Amino acid sequence: MLRTSLSLLLRRQRVVVPRMLSQGLLLHTQPARRNNQPMDFPCIDKLETRQRDLLSGPEPTYDKIVTGYKTYTHPQFTCDHGGQLSQMRIAYETWGQLNAQKSNAILIHTGLSGSSHARSHELNKSAGWWEKFIGPGLAIDTDKFFVICTNVIGGCYGSTGPSSFDESGARYATSFPLLTINDMVRAQFHLLDHLGIAKLHASVGASMGGMQSLCAAALHSERVGRLVTISACARSHPYSIALRFAQRQALMADANFNRGHYYDGVQPHVGMKLARSIATVTYRSGPEWELRFGRRRQRPDQPPALCPDFLIETYLDHQSERFCLQYDANSLLYVSKAMDMFDISHSVTQRLDRQRADNQRACTSVCLDASEQPASDQGHSGVETGDEIMADLVRGVKAAMQPTLVLGVQSDILFPVRQQKEIADILRQAGNTRVTYYELDAIYGHDTFLIDVVNVGAAIKGHLENTH
Repeated sequence: MLRTSLSLLLRRQRVVVPRMLSQGLLLHTQPARRNNQPMDFPCIDKLETRQRDLLSGPEPTYDKIVTGYKTYTHPQFTCDHGGQLSQMRIAYETWGQLNAQKSNAILIHTGLSGSSHARSHELNKSAGWWEKFIGPGLAIDTDKFFVICTNVIGGCYGSTGPSSFDESGARYATSFPLLTINDMVRAQFHLLDHLGIAKLHASVGASMGGMQSLCAAALHSERVGRLVTISACARSHPYSIALRFAQRQALMADANFNRGHYYDGVQPHVGMKLARSIATVTYRSGPEWELRFGRRRQRPDQPPALCPDFLIETYLDHQSERFCLQYDANSLLYVSKAMDMFDISHSVTQRLDRQRADNQRACTSVCLDASEQPASDQGHSGVETGDEIMADLVRGVKAAMQPTLVLGVQSDILFPVRQQKEIADILRQAGNTRVTYYELDAIYGHDTFLIDVVNVGAAIKGHLENTH
């Protein structure tokens, strides 16, 4: 009985409701017209304006961003993961005077997007990225040392990279060969050969530069007198790999990326801006931003906005906006991937050496070009347990017996201090009795090496000028 009544009620509703709608009897149930105003998006307006400007304007020229460098060109450079550059050009700048014995040279290794312009000079008077650390009487004293800084291969500030032209006159783009930190260091030692420098007084670097300085001391131990590695690692760890992966994904998702062949069109500026925003979060620390920005908003008297609103958001927006057209997107992909693959373990180094030797032999008959990259083991260690990994790392640095300074920063989330402790530990276990480890409690995060002139500078100066 109940089921019959319910069925009858539903049939009546199907008839009555349409009839009421047709007679206008249910008009009062329609939602009232909204009076809400649409949200403004000035941040998107800015991106759209830049897109239009790039469509009609000239493409960015990275060689105008950094000037005043010299270059050295080396023939036929074979890369660890396959591919060969018929010519490898490396940009460099120098400060101070090389002594008669050529024994006072210091090689400065850069971070991911660093140029050779570490300090100002007559040919380029703009401040360098390590301006307050290099110079007469400073941490790296140019009254005592001959200082060299290069732009790594794969970069875009004078050295051969994806934005360079190949033999056919076209940009390499993503036909450029994959690189390793070992490749970058090997290129730098070709430059040292050209300069007639048999042995460095010191190899100095921070961040990716600290990877390079460790690599130089381990793989070219007879040519490095002292080692300084700051906020770096002996092998890249999953957290930093994940952060760099997120940056590359944001970049490659840009509609202008075009699989890296964007040089005749619009640069992937939106992807680069997003990538830089992610990177900037990893370069500094929460405690610093708490003090510097707190929860303050740019315009507290206005309603909240979806575009940059909090001061921390405006800071990230400014930093990424400034960067997005000043560095080549493909260089970011290639150099950051080299960082991910870094591992000073003996097994990895041996595998890369064998791989490169095989590729070089293949070039005596039919040489691979940059776009013909053979399958490789990608340079990862095959060992599994913690003890095996540590033993492999120790074997990897067994030749690095130089006086060594390892610096870490407690607030660094990109390269946590445990990774610098690992460097010090493996060097000591390998038999190096002259390892000094300092841990700074600065609040500036990974970028402390750029900011803390007093503490970082004093540690470097003491190590470089110590005669024992």
